[in-house]
Amino acid sequence: MMGGMGSWWIIGVIVLIAIIWPLAQRFNRNNSATREPQKLALDILKERYARGEIDKQEFEERKMDL
Repeated sequence: MMGGMGSWWIIGVIVLIAIIWPLAQRFNRNNSATREPQKLALDILKERYARGEIDKQEFEERKMDL
């Protein structure tokens, strides 16, 4: 009888983890989804070339530097 009553705290901890774990996972997933992925330097260079900010010669020179 006494051994069974002493193990109730373990069940309480398991229930608490079962409640907190999914909430923490959902928060973490939502938080990471709102972050914008970092652009690579080559992607930025391609965007600048596409917008006409730099000409082909400068694009090729900078691309070689990367």
